[in-house]
Amino acid sequence: MRPPQERGGQRLGRGGRLLKAVGFGLGFAVPVSALAFVVREKFLPVIELDERLIVAATDITRDNPWLRTSLVVWQEMTQPKWVYIVASGVCFVVWRRHRELTTRAAWAFITMMVAWNLQLVLKEVVQRARPVVSDPVSHAPGFSFPSGHAANAAAVATVMTLFLWPLMSPLARRWVVGGLAAFAVITAVDRVFLGVHYPSDVLAGLLFGIGLGAASYVGYLGWNPQGPDDSLPPEGEAGPEPSKGTT
Repeated sequence: MRPPQERGGQRLGRGGRLLKAVGFGLGFAVPVSALAFVVREKFLPVIELDERLIVAATDITRDNPWLRTSLVVWQEMTQPKWVYIVASGVCFVVWRRHRELTTRAAWAFITMMVAWNLQLVLKEVVQRARPVVSDPVSHAPGFSFPSGHAANAAAVATVMTLFLWPLMSPLARRWVVGGLAAFAVITAVDRVFLGVHYPSDVLAGLLFGIGLGAASYVGYLGWNPQGPDDSLPPEGEAGPEPSKGTT
């Protein structure tokens, strides 16, 4: 049996790692909360900038029918339900082929479901109305802040990158990171140019999705290392999965 101070050190080590995850999450939560406060209290400089940008963006879309069609198609393709079905399918396939990554697959799935529901809660808290423009390009139900499309796209992009990282070659990592980043950014831009979200909505959505996914992963590593005092796995390793035959 280890001395009490060593056992205490184990608890402190795990607690320190989890505290790091909390700090990481706060680093993203603070700007999202600040934006939420600003838009809820209708801080004039931000509101006016949002209005100018949304008018300029929808004018461009209205003047280019091909762009409008492309944006509407992208909007339908990136509905959260479709995005999460695909991402959940990836988790299932990886779990089936790499049973040693079971807890990693569970982490990815749970984090995405939390992101999906938490952004809905945030919408109800802030209750920002959708943009109102003359001759609207598109319509969307519900509240505006944060953008659900942007938040979910960013969360999925972040979680999938971290989830698949140990399975990819260096070249594949560059392609996947670039592709997922482009997916999230294009989705955010799509919402503004369709006139269904203000720029501050999509910015908050991106920060929310990235922050939640990254903080959740740091917490996952801190809570479930191979041993209570083990260091975090080196870059490129599978992560905190127990070896076969261990408990």
